Amino acid sequence: MLAAYITHADCSRHEMGPDHPECPERLAAIHDHLLIKGLLDYMQPYDAPLATPEQLGRAHASLYVSEILAASPREGYRAVDPDTQMNPHTVTAALRAAGAAVQATDLVLNREVAAAFCCVRPPGHHAAYRQAMGFCFFNNAAVGVRHALDVHGLSRVALIDFDVHHGNGSEDIFEGDERVLMCSIYEKGLYPYPDEVPNRPGMVHVGLPARSGRDAFRDAVTQHWLPALEAFAPELIYISAGFDAHRDDDMGNLALLEADYEWVTQQLMAVARRHCQGRIISCLEGGYVLSPLARSAGAHVKVLIGAD
Repeated sequence: MLAAYITHADCSRHEMGPDHPECPERLAAIHDHLLIKGLLDYMQPYDAPLATPEQLGRAHASLYVSEILAASPREGYRAVDPDTQMNPHTVTAALRAAGAAVQATDLVLNREVAAAFCCVRPPGHHAAYRQAMGFCFFNNAAVGVRHALDVHGLSRVALIDFDVHHGNGSEDIFEGDERVLMCSIYEKGLYPYPDEVPNRPGMVHVGLPARSGRDAFRDAVTQHWLPALEAFAPELIYISAGFDAHRDDDMGNLALLEADYEWVTQQLMAVARRHCQGRIISCLEGGYVLSPLARSAGAHVKVLIGAD
């Protein structure tokens, strides 16, 4: 059974101005790398649909969804925070990105594909219940997770976030939802500027200091994530896959390498095989220097589709 590769040309029409790091070229770099490495031969391509207001409303306040949809500029840019802007194509791109997560959930849970990688933008993990921020408008992974819970009737879904920045939006959405286990690793002091994030019930957050590198990252996964995942026994695993902790990405400073993304994906795949019938979905988050982004995403996808 092939894995799904979900994307859409509309996701490359959203842009936030010259030299903005969250740029359309990110998707092209990943696609070209996967193509050159032959990994797309093991994947079934899908065009991401548009998420509906009902689907978005499972993760966001309905008023917030309406405000974002109405805020689309006719031309130029409209700022939603100092780092995040909308152009006339942003709403469509954001709807495609969230729709990809819904489609991935349906495909995986209906056993039409073994796993899914959503190569979409804008990213999502900073988008909170009623707030856009940090390059994010809708929380793509959260929309997918709530679709799995509320539509497909799952009772336990894990959300794993290895972006270098803390997924504050996902934490805001899922805090208090006993059906979700969120596990994250982030660099302390980076946007959105937490040094320590409390580990409330259902939340396993590990903040690492700058220049921690491979050993600290792998220790955090082994000592904190894996025991929590084993105890939770998820029925589906979602990944907020940010690759900006790479050594060559100047957005962060954890100094990870492609081998680390390959390794952590192997650990998550092993959990998925034990508890989820191998069901796992990955949504692209950060990663802003094109070459290390493409190589890291390739290492991740290689394991995700069983080509390692």
